[in-house]
Amino acid sequence: MNSMITTTAWVRRGVAAQFPTKYEIDEEEINRISEIARLQLEDAKGDLDAAREEKNDEDAMDEETDAKAAKGAGKSSANGKQDEEEDDDLKEYDLDHYDSDEVDEDGEEVTMFGNVKSLAYHQPGEKDPYLEFPEEEADEDREELQILGTDNLLVAGKVEDEVAHLEVYVYEDSADNLYVHHDIMLPAIPLCVEWLDFPVGKGVEGRTSGNFVAVGTMEPEIEIWDLDIVDCMYPNAILGPGDSNDEQSSSNKKKNKKKSKKANDEYHVDSVLALAANRQHRNLLASASADITVKLWDLNTQKCAKSYSYHKDKICALDWHPKESTILLSGSYDRTVVAADMRAPEAKAPRWQVASDVENLRWDIHDSNFFYVTTDNGIVYKYDIRNAPVALSDSKPVWTLQAHDDSVSSFDINPTIPGFLVTGSSDKQVKLWDTANDKPSMVVSRKLEVGKVFSTSFAPDPELSFRLAVAGSKGVVQIWDTSTNAAVRRAFAGRLPDFTPGEDGHVKERIMGVNQNDESDSEDEEANDDEAQKDGWESMDED
Repeated sequence: MNSMITTTAWVRRGVAAQFPTKYEIDEEEINRISEIARLQLEDAKGDLDAAREEKNDEDAMDEETDAKAAKGAGKSSANGKQDEEEDDDLKEYDLDHYDSDEVDEDGEEVTMFGNVKSLAYHQPGEKDPYLEFPEEEADEDREELQILGTDNLLVAGKVEDEVAHLEVYVYEDSADNLYVHHDIMLPAIPLCVEWLDFPVGKGVEGRTSGNFVAVGTMEPEIEIWDLDIVDCMYPNAILGPGDSNDEQSSSNKKKNKKKSKKANDEYHVDSVLALAANRQHRNLLASASADITVKLWDLNTQKCAKSYSYHKDKICALDWHPKESTILLSGSYDRTVVAADMRAPEAKAPRWQVASDVENLRWDIHDSNFFYVTTDNGIVYKYDIRNAPVALSDSKPVWTLQAHDDSVSSFDINPTIPGFLVTGSSDKQVKLWDTANDKPSMVVSRKLEVGKVFSTSFAPDPELSFRLAVAGSKGVVQIWDTSTNAAVRRAFAGRLPDFTPGEDGHVKERIMGVNQNDESDSEDEEANDDEAQKDGWESMDED
């Protein structure tokens, strides 16, 4: 089974609904689906009528040719007999009435699902015995969906056997448990996800907060899903040219595919590579695309408010300034980084140049005068926003670190300890760094058996800030409690929680994945764990 996880996002504790809602199809939804089916059937009938007309024209031409070429009544008679046989064959399929519904003795249409009205035999207000579950079963289902106030969610964009979806995990820290709560089907490979606390789309009237996720994929539209609804069929909102909930969606998508991918000011026309929610102006979401534009979306209207073109190649990374809420950092494959004020798009924005394609960038949340950039050639840069270069050739970093021999595909900053950084690479290694006093040094390097590392992110809750989610090309997620690592404990002594040593006097290191403690784990998985202990963890020091 081929699978990979391309992107992840944490949801802090206490945000998710304790009992998520199960999606149910109501009468309005059934009518909407029926309308879509009717339009699709009309399109199919129109195509068939056109094909018939074309066939009749061809037959008429053939008959005319045959009439001129025919010699003798015998041949004409044979042709007539052949035509009758062909007509008899067509009559067998009754194509003229293929889409007509049958009618019963009372004149009611009988559809492929039978007479729908005959199913509603119970009295108004009475529970349908076929739809209502016994109370004990409903309670069990409800308990299975329950999310505690001490649980985190972790959203992961996954591709498995060419099927794209989001996996929504529940992380129970006290129980060392990580499991998939539900998943969401996606139209294309997910490239980025961003958690939103701003309610967007259908059924959010009167709400001031929520638990939503925005998803960027290989398609140009941005989908927004409500994480508190399970088994939902459609996103709450779509930022882009077409709404998949609209009856005209299929025809709209056909028309859009025919159009050339010419960038415009209203929506993206190519893959969405990065998303960034503005935490101070909660209705604003920034997106970056392969169409070489950055777009600013107003989630109140679900429309593009501004479009920016600061780069000359695909834009793959975004981050809002933690204090100056209108400053947006963007990075591109044109090997430049721009810090632009979204209020003044016409103003000349500060720009820095790096030696290779940008992979990630992040403002330093502990000192917002600085930001970090990681690149395709394995380098991490630290820049001072106050020393913006006059010319690109003058781009001088505070320091440069050759963190990996391959692309630094993921990067994050610990939210509680300044200078505590993590990098992940396509070389399959995760590295933790101490950059105190602007002297970066590696604390520990590990292979966590996730394959090529595509995502490394610290948990957002202060009490869990040492929990690191790591995912990659093997399609698995690992949660590493970095505070239990001996080297980390030595490097950041005095700023870590206290642990009670085990019988051997050492703190046991905590790394967990889905079903890690399940007795049904295969022998192959156990062999992989043994191999990881042997090969990947050689750098782990003892207390």
